[in-house]
Amino acid sequence: MQAPTDDAPRFEPLFGRPPKVRVQAPGRVNLIGEHTDYNGGFVLPMAIPQQTEVVLAPREDRLVRAFSANLGAKGQVDTYELGQEKRGRGWLDYIQGVTHVLRAQGLEVGGFDLWLHSHVPLGSGLSSSAALEVALLRGLREAFGLKVDDVRIALLGQKVETDFVGAPVGVMDQMASSLAGTGAALFLDTRSLQYERVPLPAGVEPIVINSGVTHSHAGGDYKVRRAECERAAAQLGVASLRDLPDAELPRALALPEPLGRRVRHVLTENARVLDTVRALRSGDLAALGPLLYASHASQRDDYEVSVPEIDLLVDLARAEPDVLGARLTGGGFGGSVVMLARAGKGADAAARIAARYSERSAHKATVLVPEPQAKR
Repeated sequence: MQAPTDDAPRFEPLFGRPPKVRVQAPGRVNLIGEHTDYNGGFVLPMAIPQQTEVVLAPREDRLVRAFSANLGAKGQVDTYELGQEKRGRGWLDYIQGVTHVLRAQGLEVGGFDLWLHSHVPLGSGLSSSAALEVALLRGLREAFGLKVDDVRIALLGQKVETDFVGAPVGVMDQMASSLAGTGAALFLDTRSLQYERVPLPAGVEPIVINSGVTHSHAGGDYKVRRAECERAAAQLGVASLRDLPDAELPRALALPEPLGRRVRHVLTENARVLDTVRALRSGDLAALGPLLYASHASQRDDYEVSVPEIDLLVDLARAEPDVLGARLTGGGFGGSVVMLARAGKGADAAARIAARYSERSAHKATVLVPEPQAKR
């Protein structure tokens, strides 16, 4: 999805009437806990400032008319009828998926006119799809009086991806978009759905840099990793890797390659999430950096989801004295890097890292957090 453009028509001139509902939902960055959510493990995401905005008005028929301002003046109004959702229509599949899942869950809505735009970059590892799903579900909850709380909105959003779009994602992205804020991390047990907001210590601030290398959860390698975890769990005799005690890691490492390394990543990543939460609660800044770097190394070597551009960003972060730690965030195979920097130093460090990356890479880095205007 491209950035919203100024030449895109707004809701009222496009549909000939004013909107009734205007809502937003944020993208998310995951501080630590990657590829653990679909294994029943622990994650630690937080919201980012970039939002997806949804503007809509109910209709009196069963027609859905949708427009994405990210396509600018070249965009068109796409239309479908409720109950006639069909995959294969690009970004509209996420809209169709929402109405399909609501009906399947016994939550009826009428037709509506929809205008949206997103400031969450597509394929950046920052959950642009979850932000869209959560924003639309919030808008439909308000417009049609749906009796769904924020946790159920997240679960419905996940079903959009797994049951309609065809992306076998865990629940972290939607839970973060629905429940997280920008000043605290959301410590989430993806098995029980118990969560707690853990504030960042006053001495640190996050950095998020988009590498410019896009990825897709509906594509091949992400699905392969999930299937490998399921195969490993089956061979180890557990329902999911969350059930495997750490003491069983030697047995897991005896599995055929690469299953043992996949298990090692999941077990050690769950431990790193718990250690990171303890460090945040106690204000132990010195412990945070090694945990982030260890997580990245595990994703690179054991889970094999990093790419050279992401590794370059992490290496450049290591050279910055004001950066405590850095790691790949999101599903991998491109996307973004999250870093923790000393408070007040993040914007300058991020700008230097992005500039050096762009000099040494075929891609242009974009600093998303701290937002550039916050520096001025």
